[in-house]
Amino acid sequence: MTGQNTGRPILWQPTPEQAQATPMAGFIRWLGAERGLVFADYPALWDWSVTDLEGFWSAVWEFFDLRASVEPTIFLAERKMPGAVWCPGTMLNYSDQVLRWAEAQPDATALIIESETFGVASLTWAELRDRVANLAAKLRQMGVGQGDRVVAVLPNTETALIACLAAASLGAIWSLCAPDMGRVAILDRFRQIEPKVLIVQDGYTHAGKEIDRRSLLQEIRSGLPSVQHTLWVPVAGEVPDDAHAFGPLTRGDATYQSTPVPFDHPLWIVYSSGTTGNPKPIVHGHGGVLLESAKRSLHQNLTQTDSYAWMTSSGWIMWNTQLSALGQGATAALFDAAPNHPDMMAFWRFAARNRLTFLGAGAAFYEACLKAGIRPADLDLSALKGLGSTGSPLSADGYDWIYGNVKSDLWLAPISGGTDIASAFVGGNPMLPVRAGEMQCRMLGNAVRAFDEAGNEVFDTVGELVCTEPLPSMPLYFWGDEDGSRLHDSYFDTYPGIWRHGDWIEITPEGASVIYGRSDATINRKGLRLGSSEIYQAVEGLAEVMDSLVVDLEFLGRDSFMPLFVVLAEGLTLDDSMKDKINGAIRSAVSARFVPNEIIQITEVPRTLSGKKLEVPVKKLLLGGDPAHVVNRDSMSNPDSFNFFVDYTKLREGDLVQG
Repeated sequence: MTGQNTGRPILWQPTPEQAQATPMAGFIRWLGAERGLVFADYPALWDWSVTDLEGFWSAVWEFFDLRASVEPTIFLAERKMPGAVWCPGTMLNYSDQVLRWAEAQPDATALIIESETFGVASLTWAELRDRVANLAAKLRQMGVGQGDRVVAVLPNTETALIACLAAASLGAIWSLCAPDMGRVAILDRFRQIEPKVLIVQDGYTHAGKEIDRRSLLQEIRSGLPSVQHTLWVPVAGEVPDDAHAFGPLTRGDATYQSTPVPFDHPLWIVYSSGTTGNPKPIVHGHGGVLLESAKRSLHQNLTQTDSYAWMTSSGWIMWNTQLSALGQGATAALFDAAPNHPDMMAFWRFAARNRLTFLGAGAAFYEACLKAGIRPADLDLSALKGLGSTGSPLSADGYDWIYGNVKSDLWLAPISGGTDIASAFVGGNPMLPVRAGEMQCRMLGNAVRAFDEAGNEVFDTVGELVCTEPLPSMPLYFWGDEDGSRLHDSYFDTYPGIWRHGDWIEITPEGASVIYGRSDATINRKGLRLGSSEIYQAVEGLAEVMDSLVVDLEFLGRDSFMPLFVVLAEGLTLDDSMKDKINGAIRSAVSARFVPNEIIQITEVPRTLSGKKLEVPVKKLLLGGDPAHVVNRDSMSNPDSFNFFVDYTKLREGDLVQG
């Protein structure tokens, strides 16, 4: 697969004063003063960070003054993957790092909440600590202790953050699902980990519509026989007699105290999408998340003077990044509302009202804003310094729209990582220029490289995204994966001892990167491979195309068949003229070789709960997979959208079988 032109235009670069005011610059100065280390440029700093792992991660610990009841003396005892051993003998608790700010700035704002269900609220650091302390005390009285699982079905409000910190402070293990997830998706996740406590909210308001979830919650309770206590947030009705009202449990005069746990003690369990099989229950540890979160703040330019918001479902790993922002003393602004209600400006007004300094969302949101023709720059976004994007590649048009319609003097920092590492592999650096379509750098400590099929490192061309050195936030294990085989097969079966993430990546000579989509959804036309994102950028660059999905169906001994599915702007029909326009865009931006065999109009693209396009399940379906098994519809944000593809497969079954 060939890479694109690396001469991408610079859209923004910091002034010398801006660059030197960043935490990244502060870290570099500290390395010089405290360690005698001087680096010519960022690539040299990155190279040191992935070579001297002991030196780098110990520097992160010291620079951020991370807290532990027993300090680490060795940072990496076993340098291998999987099975790296980090900070043996260290004892700590992740909640301490977050709630230390209640001592430093008790009256400062910790949380801002805007919810369609509950309205507007805020909590100071002292109030957040007190609510965590009281809930933890009540959970302790219920018998919750180290290693017990506390799970929740809650939206993105303060309730979930308070409950997470309370559980973590006890050494219990936290896990969260979003309230709009289906019964099967929730039970598929929570049954695997046998929780002791379940926390739920029985309804919510979304896009002006009241949603009653009481019947679903009763099914979930029935499906989790291990649950001994249910904590209930009433919205649609009264608290059941056999449940505890959540609110009163957070009030009282308890004093915050935490249980020290080993560095690798489980903090939370998060899940793979679960769209094509049973969701993988990914276990992350207190210490690994603590170290990685602190380091990531360098790449997000976050300090205690900032206010951070990421538009996220509570079932997406980006929910967890709000805790990382709190860990640096920043204000976390929680958005619990529909971003398109009453219009596509809703999230931007939220940012303006609260004078947020860092804002993040899925790339699909920015692309939808572009298509809607809105102009957030008409609002007062003077406080906004940085903008993040993830979930899927942000197109060059998306970059242009942001600089033309959001703010021209703005640091745009898309990231790419995953639930798997609770972080990002590549992302931003506020000291470097922003180029259209690129992520600025490989993150410190993350030995990200592009490999060809033979395992050779490649530059300026597209290869498999791999990580050649361990990270402290890599999964401890998958819950229930006793022999580690599922973990091994997920990441280490292609290149022994090296993490293969499953994305196509191009590393530029300057060390920046471009993500081209999932490598298991590769398009292969007569030997020339291409990431699907390049097709999407060409097609969705047309004003008439709102969304699209492409799959390549490879048949043994036959040429591939590549259908392209498009969502057109309201009122438009896919006629021959429109097909010609779409094909012309692909010929011009990509190659005539990648003109689709067929273009089909659909009403919506099937997506995961985190907004990713379901390329692989659609491909499996069209290749003859059982519709009941190729996708778990409860793990989709729009499950009815898959019906079209089932019908299309039946209609085209003879043609598809013949290739």
